[in-house]
Amino acid sequence: MKVGLVIYGDLSATSGGYLYDRKLVETLERCGDSVAVFSLPYRNYAAHLGDSWGARLRDVLGQADLDVLLEDELNHPSLFLQRTWWKVRYPIISIVHHLRSDEGHPPVLKQFYRLVERRYLRSVDGFIYNSQATRSSVETLLGASASGVIAHPGRSFPTGMITEAEVIERAWSPGPLRLLFIGNLIPRKNLHVLLEAVAHISANLCRLDVIGDPGQDRRYAALVSRRIAELHLEDRVRFLGKVGHAELCKNLSTHQIMAVPSAHEGFGIVYLEGFEYGMPAVASNRGGAVELIEHRKTGYLVQPGNADEITEAILELTGDRNRLAQQSLNALRRSEAFPTWEETGLRVREYLMKLSRK
Repeated sequence: MKVGLVIYGDLSATSGGYLYDRKLVETLERCGDSVAVFSLPYRNYAAHLGDSWGARLRDVLGQADLDVLLEDELNHPSLFLQRTWWKVRYPIISIVHHLRSDEGHPPVLKQFYRLVERRYLRSVDGFIYNSQATRSSVETLLGASASGVIAHPGRSFPTGMITEAEVIERAWSPGPLRLLFIGNLIPRKNLHVLLEAVAHISANLCRLDVIGDPGQDRRYAALVSRRIAELHLEDRVRFLGKVGHAELCKNLSTHQIMAVPSAHEGFGIVYLEGFEYGMPAVASNRGGAVELIEHRKTGYLVQPGNADEITEAILELTGDRNRLAQQSLNALRRSEAFPTWEETGLRVREYLMKLSRK
């Protein structure tokens, strides 16, 4: 099968969406399929809109010898007019991680995003969803059913990276509760809200480490730094920046709670990665996290932007290490119910094979 994939920038980027795309490509290639990656330069939304009128992308994709074309939905502003101006001979499938119009934007801008995104979603032949929540978001925006396959993200680590005994021992280890935030420093991840919550807790009860790329949104990264100073958290919050695989594994094994209270996640691969190391999660009750996290069983689901609810969740686990140990075990066991990346890729491949034969 000859497959194309349209993305912005480099497939090696560190976000969960790029990880999903990258793992899918690896599985397709292991199965003997050829994958041609069409990379568009990452600029700004207004500049991307011009791609849909441009001849270069139209000509490249129109002449490509493919059985099926995959498009990361993130690229929708560059592709929303593809059925108007382009002529292609293969089905087009959108990989939807989450919708831009589901993010927090001013009302006028949000409505504009909805119009563009709806036009794009109507131009494709099928969908690959990372969660049922993402599928529901697409169908709500379209006002109609949208056929496709739900293929949850896969487990990132081999089973047995940490034992149940080690998880229990870590939960009961003395000292402040060790919180871990993993994610790009962008407003949607709500790191600033997490800081507010930490500031409401005594210094001897918790510490926060942050893993993420501050270069994604330097203005927001600067805002976060200011808030740390204003809240007098300099001795309690540590920035680790971007880390390699070994350092990531070390942090997942030594921290006790994954705290990433994003305004919205289509799924939230970082929560599953934490579960694989027996870390309960604090996450938003919007989006795909609700398909992974069971409230007060494997973590806490809070209202987006509600620092008080985050504070309450952390304090509950700080004051009850037995509850922390049980939630940690539940999280570890919950991760075992999810597919491997190989299984996820094969599920998607089966769907693509059926479409490419039509």
